[in-house]
Amino acid sequence: QVQLVESGGGLVQAGDSLRLSCAASGHTFSSYNIGWLRQVPGKEREFVARIRWSDGSTNYADSVKGRFTISRDNAKNTVYLQMNSLKPEDTAVYYCAARREYFQWAYWGQGTQVTVSS
Repeated sequence: QVQLVESGGGLVQAGDSLRLSCAASGHTFSSYNIGWLRQVPGKEREFVARIRWSDGSTNYADSVKGRFTISRDNAKNTVYLQMNSLKPEDTAVYYCAARREYFQWAYWGQGTQVTVSS
C-alpha cells in the first residue's frame, strides 16, 4: 500500500522560503509520478508541480514557475518542494500525491498547511 507523509509546512512572511518533504513508501515508484497539489477552503484542489520518478522530468503550474522547484532523493524515497518568494496567495493545504503514468492521482498524503502572511 502506497503511503505518503508530508512535512515542512508552517507560517512564513511574504518573500520567505519553505521546503516541503514527501516521504513515500509501500511501493516501487519507478513507474510513478509524484506531485504536489494544494487546496484553499471553498476551492478545488489545484496542481502545483510533479516529477516523474524514472527520469526526473518535471512540470509546474504557471503560478509557481520560477519560484518553486520539485526534486527527488532516490535513496530516501523522498520528494521535495522548495518554495521561494512565497506570496499570500500561496497559502493553502499542500498535498503530496502519487499516480501511475497516464492515470489520475490515486494516492494522497494527509496534507500540510502553508500560511504566508503579507
